[in-house]
Amino acid sequence: MLKKSMLVVFAFILSFSALQLDPQTVSALPPGTPTKSEAQNQLNSLTVKSEGSMTGYSRDLFPHWSGQGNGCDTRQIVLQRDADYYTGTCPTTSGKWYSYFDGVIVYSPSEIDIDHIVPLAEAWRSGASSWTTEQRRAFANDLTGPQLIAVTASVNRSKGDQDPSTWQPPRAGARCAYAKWWINTKHRWNLHLQSSEKSSLQTMLNGCAY
Repeated sequence: MLKKSMLVVFAFILSFSALQLDPQTVSALPPGTPTKSEAQNQLNSLTVKSEGSMTGYSRDLFPHWSGQGNGCDTRQIVLQRDADYYTGTCPTTSGKWYSYFDGVIVYSPSEIDIDHIVPLAEAWRSGASSWTTEQRRAFANDLTGPQLIAVTASVNRSKGDQDPSTWQPPRAGARCAYAKWWINTKHRWNLHLQSSEKSSLQTMLNGCAY
């Protein structure tokens, strides 16, 4: 009995020490993921039409990584939000990130890109070409919905500005959430989509359990 009590005390001390020494812990996915039925309704409401032209497009027309106060910009906020844990405030100097698209774990922020779920060029082709600069700034720094996610630089660059008809996460288990995030972002920002894009989103959404 005495031995058991000592083990309990020892376990408590270890747990308390870990809490004191571990870096800050946070949640790891973007906010605002709709349910399957919500995403289906949002998908049904989107306007289907051909993609617009890339004429006049520049990433500079979407000012991004705006200051968010206390010396932090949008990139730093997402880095911290999506980390399992991190050290450093702004800038974040190290941590642990699970890259949702490819299932890779990294420990350096230099290996992480902040992906726009709906890429800036895709948004341009889908209606953002007529927006004001302030609207494009708000879109590129949108922290209120699931438009931004921390993923490995390699998977982000393999995605580029492709839509779901030509690129989907290599990790099959990520495709349901990816479809929901894409649909929700286009719905919230009143962007249109093309027929092949809608078909691919519907296929991925059909694979969602809820």
